[in-house]
Amino acid sequence: MSTLFEAAGMEAGAPRPLADRLRPARLSDVVGQDHVLGPEGPLGRMLKARRLGSLILWGPPGSGKTTIARLLAREVDLDFVQISAIFSGVADLKKVFETARGRRAAGRGTLLFVDEIHRFNRAQQDGFLPVVEDGTVTLVGATTENPSFELNGALLSRTQVITLNRLEAEHLEALLARAERAEGRALPLTADARALLIRLADGDGRYLLTLAEELFAQEGAPLDEAGLLAAVQRRAPLYDKSREGHYNLISALHKSVRGSDPDASLYWFARMLEGGEDPLYIARRMERMASEDIGLADPRALMLAVAARESFEQLGSPEGELALAEALVYLALAPKSNAIYKAYGAARRAAKETGSLMPPAHILNAPTRLMKDLGYGAGYDYDHDAPGGVSGQAYFPDDMPPQRFYQPTDRGGEKALGERLAQLRRLRERRTD
Repeated sequence: MSTLFEAAGMEAGAPRPLADRLRPARLSDVVGQDHVLGPEGPLGRMLKARRLGSLILWGPPGSGKTTIARLLAREVDLDFVQISAIFSGVADLKKVFETARGRRAAGRGTLLFVDEIHRFNRAQQDGFLPVVEDGTVTLVGATTENPSFELNGALLSRTQVITLNRLEAEHLEALLARAERAEGRALPLTADARALLIRLADGDGRYLLTLAEELFAQEGAPLDEAGLLAAVQRRAPLYDKSREGHYNLISALHKSVRGSDPDASLYWFARMLEGGEDPLYIARRMERMASEDIGLADPRALMLAVAARESFEQLGSPEGELALAEALVYLALAPKSNAIYKAYGAARRAAKETGSLMPPAHILNAPTRLMKDLGYGAGYDYDHDAPGGVSGQAYFPDDMPPQRFYQPTDRGGEKALGERLAQLRRLRERRTD
């Protein structure tokens, strides 16, 4: 089987990047994906049965999607054909399918590897259905995006999604050791700089080897952490504001605040900012956190969240982020209650279920004589004239028993509100007895 460079027409002796030279020759050489390639993993079981179905390989950059697809083709003796959804159109797909049909007629099968398959539109994705169904190709698509969001349901129903993991530090260290054996020398790094290099790779094996290749070209004493940062270009964290990474990180931020962990909250806040997220989006989400997860346990939380957003709008970046960080820590440490959130939901459900019940007549205004004759406003007690400023009258429709939507917690300011509410409810119960 040819390498990528030979397939591109380059001679076997031409210089090749380190990442290509270290591309695994066997599936057992692939690091970090034992959960799918091991004997009990889905791919391990397929290979044992010598039956390979169409797949979607979902995982972060540098997790081995292309390598695994190429090695799967070798394991089951299929011709490997690779295309990219970025550079291919309908005409290219038709050529690939026609060639695969000819190959099939000659007794050979085709594994069609489609990189970035989520870049194909819905109609193009539908084009794979007949050739997958009749066995013209075994499709292996690769994507960094959640297939549930990016791929047609029809295509997903004909493939098995295989989730690949981000490479951990131990796996990246194994790749560095493999690179050092190939080069016949150690990387010119101190121990601390080596650990930093692994962190900079951010789980991407290909990127790690690209950095290592740059470092092998360095001359002189081993680099420390500062020297490493000066020698390599540090890339931005993996984050797509419009895709799953966005939703994963905002979910992590929201749940860290809900879980009262200010340190984790600040970390996810910083991760989103480093990835290029709009700070105002985070600020608006913080206002939601204040009303959804804190509520009347600390009414100041919402005021502070609103003030932080307004402060950012006035100051701009980067000074305004400090106001957001201040409010974020306050939200994380505030007492938590979702009582208002639950009460509002319950009231909405009741409103839908009860339709158009009229308010009780005693709380209706009566601006005309006819309305007074109909009893509008009759028997209404003006609360300010009642002892304690509360009359205890009923305010739900006559045909609807009183409801208890709001159930305050005993945390923060809601403890006092709960005592007040209990007193008011007892007053209304005595009045209706």
